[in-house]
Amino acid sequence: MPDRGVVSPGSVLSARARILDSAYELFSRYGIRAVGIDRILELSGVAKMTLYRHFASKDELVLAFLEERRRRWTQGWLQPAIEDVATDRPERTLALFDVLDEWFHRPDYEGCSFIRTLHEVPEGPVREEATRQMELVRRMLADHAAQAGVGDPEAFAYQMQILMMGAMVSALRGDLDAAKRAREIAAAWLSRDPAVRGRRS
Repeated sequence: MPDRGVVSPGSVLSARARILDSAYELFSRYGIRAVGIDRILELSGVAKMTLYRHFASKDELVLAFLEERRRRWTQGWLQPAIEDVATDRPERTLALFDVLDEWFHRPDYEGCSFIRTLHEVPEGPVREEATRQMELVRRMLADHAAQAGVGDPEAFAYQMQILMMGAMVSALRGDLDAAKRAREIAAAWLSRDPAVRGRRS
């Protein structure tokens, strides 16, 4: 599952790493607006001056968090987990939902930080970074669609990401089978794609 990587204040990690780990834990679970700097200071065990020496503002810390989310969640967990489920590359389009299904059923499922940030931040660099991170996920989905032989992998990736985001939100409201439902829809789309059907026949 996604690694939050939280460390205790007494860790040998640098002050910057402790701040970022603490921000990662809090922002991932509660969002950006609900978490103030004082709460991050308390969890990280660093002084306010130290925090602002490494991150000049809360927005700067949020930008670092979003990049860390990509490193830990997108690259460190989601991509490898899909590859583990589907060693056959063409099958990775649907394996996405198998991975999400396992995540949704964990008690610490916290939803998508990129989606939450878009809801919380109406404009500016933070919103732009959240949008960029979501585009990186869509590109991964486009690559999976291309491996599956989809005729228009870019367009299909947009559809898959809509399914993915909808399943994430639905799981937050308590529909723990949202990924299974999304997988059925994606499988139906794949079965109707002329290029995929031609490849399988």
